[in-house]
Amino acid sequence: MDMSATELQGSVGAADFGDVRGEFKVLVSGCGVYDWAQRAKIKLTGKDRVRWLNGMVTNNIRDLPPGHGVYAFVLNAQGHILGDLYAYNSGESLLVDTDRAQLEKMLSFFRKYIIMDKVEAEDISDKLVSVGIAGPRSRELLKAAGVQFPQLETLHFAEITWQQTSVTVVRGDNPLVESYELWSAPDYSKTLRQALADAGAKSIGAATVELLRIAAGIPRYGQDIRERDLPQETEQERALNFTKGCYIGQEIVERIRSRGAVHRKFTGFEIEGPLPVPGTKVQAAGKDVGEVTSAASLPVDAGERKVALGYCRREVATPGREVTIEGVTARISQLPFAGIVANG
Repeated sequence: MDMSATELQGSVGAADFGDVRGEFKVLVSGCGVYDWAQRAKIKLTGKDRVRWLNGMVTNNIRDLPPGHGVYAFVLNAQGHILGDLYAYNSGESLLVDTDRAQLEKMLSFFRKYIIMDKVEAEDISDKLVSVGIAGPRSRELLKAAGVQFPQLETLHFAEITWQQTSVTVVRGDNPLVESYELWSAPDYSKTLRQALADAGAKSIGAATVELLRIAAGIPRYGQDIRERDLPQETEQERALNFTKGCYIGQEIVERIRSRGAVHRKFTGFEIEGPLPVPGTKVQAAGKDVGEVTSAASLPVDAGERKVALGYCRREVATPGREVTIEGVTARISQLPFAGIVANG
């Protein structure tokens, strides 16, 4: 029986397999495989698709070669972030990859601006689902599972045939560990996961994948990036291109670039006390200077290291500087938390 992406997620995904410490160690020293059905896919076709999407997002779609992808923001006219996405050029179409929680908002935004353009936006999330794999042994175990593909740079992809079915291998952009996504029809997703497990990859639960995200310093839209935030505040320079031409919100982004930096920035915190909840204020010299957006206890050999992501005023956000979070000492940290993961 065919399974939809939503049914598949419920059948093979798990929030916790019961060994978060062991799973996290595998992700940073071995290879883990996990359900990634939370990602949604929008296929853009039509002769105007490249020009049109280039005018919708903050990164350069116009010069994106086939087989390559980019990370980008979608902004409103005031320059605030409406969402984030990855855009990939497959030659005959563009594929937009975003969090499933953003899908309806993204589709609505796209369709609002398809007016006289020869562009069609199709939700293919139930036709093309993702399996994630991460860790320094990822490529080795992919090959052991029979997934043969050329060497890929970050956000480059290759379309291959695996067990008589089409699979797209995408090199991820996690700055902490080597990572890939495997896109396939839903019926083959579980088979791919099983083949990777048979090759030696450990199954990883969603809770541990979230720990890896925080350790890598990757912001999540809806949690670390909100509609009130401006692109330069997020420190995601990878999402911006200043030579690509006009797009919605460009005037504000360019004004910030030409007149100077924004007042706050996305950064990391190392915490010496209890784990704060999102929204907790960061203070320096008794004044509010920022807020926590995500927090986690990272499993390390010595026990746990508590860290957080969030925003802090630029004049305070110097690595190593002490601040307080709910009266507890914390220190500004560069992202990702590579030192903690490597030396923990």
